[in-house]
Amino acid sequence: MSELLDNKEAATKAVVDWMTKKSKTKTKFYFKDFSKIFPDDKPRAIKKVVNTLVSDGVLEYWSSGSTTMYGLKGSGIQHESEGEE
Repeated sequence: MSELLDNKEAATKAVVDWMTKKSKTKTKFYFKDFSKIFPDDKPRAIKKVVNTLVSDGVLEYWSSGSTTMYGLKGSGIQHESEGEE
């Protein structure tokens, strides 16, 4: 496991910074997109970090029914239109 994944605060900051930078064009990401942040790590180690971020409320799951994606909590069109009829 890389040093970045070993340090929870650094990993969280790396994920949030990367997603914030990309949020101008998209707000939901596939799991495989996180391998760009942690290119030297195995998928299982990355999945543990991403799931921890979901548990901590930093990220949230979004599902279309067939695909699960991840996004920053409270961001995206889904949240902007919530409560509208």
